[in-house]
Amino acid sequence: MKHIGFLINPVAGMGGAVGLKGTDGNVEEARRRGASPLAKNRARSTLALLSHDKNLDFFTCSGAMGEDALREAGIQKYQVLYHFTGESSALDTRQAAQTFLKDGVDLILFCGGDGTARDIFDAVGRNLPILGIPAGVKMFSAVFAIDPITAAEIVAGYRKESLRDSEVMDVDEEAYRAGELKTRLHGIARTPALEGKVQLPKQIFEESDEERAKGEIARFFHEIMIPDVLYIIGAGTTTEAIARELGMNKTLLGVDAVKNGKTIALDIDEKTLWTLLEQGEEAKILISPIGAQGFILGRGNQQISARIVRRVGIGNIIVVATPHKLRETPQIYVDTGDPVLDAEFGDTVLVVSGYRMAQRKRIYHVERG
Repeated sequence: MKHIGFLINPVAGMGGAVGLKGTDGNVEEARRRGASPLAKNRARSTLALLSHDKNLDFFTCSGAMGEDALREAGIQKYQVLYHFTGESSALDTRQAAQTFLKDGVDLILFCGGDGTARDIFDAVGRNLPILGIPAGVKMFSAVFAIDPITAAEIVAGYRKESLRDSEVMDVDEEAYRAGELKTRLHGIARTPALEGKVQLPKQIFEESDEERAKGEIARFFHEIMIPDVLYIIGAGTTTEAIARELGMNKTLLGVDAVKNGKTIALDIDEKTLWTLLEQGEEAKILISPIGAQGFILGRGNQQISARIVRRVGIGNIIVVATPHKLRETPQIYVDTGDPVLDAEFGDTVLVVSGYRMAQRKRIYHVERG
């Protein structure tokens, strides 16, 4: 019997679609902008797949921090060890994790983002393995499964001998919202792993060849841009280089919209994107995978939601990356929050890697029985 400590950060990821680049300290602003909680739905996708596993015993927190999702997923075998009142906080997360540790669980399964991972690590350190169901905005740490379905697969197959060291990253939220990425290593956790199914930490490539390669990609993209088409441009230094080639400003860590060589909107949220598309705009999406992690959707660009992708069309997505980044990215990952849509991406994607150059990369897909 495996004893699983389970908790949710109920507000994780709320800042993504509304363009806040993070939810820590910004929950009320996210709500003001119309954000909806998504962590419970992500967690429920994992739990539903584990609901018939008689080898699992769950220990959890009251209400929105875990109990509600377990019940809604059809799991009846659980025990509430930690109770909270009002809106949960980082302190609740740490205290719940400490309770799990004292009660002797085998693994903490959590749903949240980097902030949740840091809080849990601060509470249990390397004394207890942790695994994240990705629900935050950025998730640069290496303790997260690729997606909720893969998280279930890892839990079901968990063995103590499968543990690996995984980086827990600390991201400066204020700098990130201002368009600057500052990260540092917060700690090294223990994480259950199946090869290729737990994400790697984000890497930033700064070789001298990188700038030249970005410039070549930008020059090619400038050539192939179509008049009167709205281009939705995702975050990253490669897409920033393209905007620079076009003579336009770019939000380094946000999503922007351009048309006919002019900026239509900077650092826009999902709702604004949808409004633009509802006006009948023909559109394309330009994105670049997160370094080493390989995600093109679902990490740091939740503004480009599943409904945005469906409206634009998978065939109108352009993926760009430098050759060095591609060498360090074994495969591409898609996690829009809609597994059916993710499966529609096919087995491979063409990635523009230079001037009139492209490489075909394999897309990871969850195997379904």
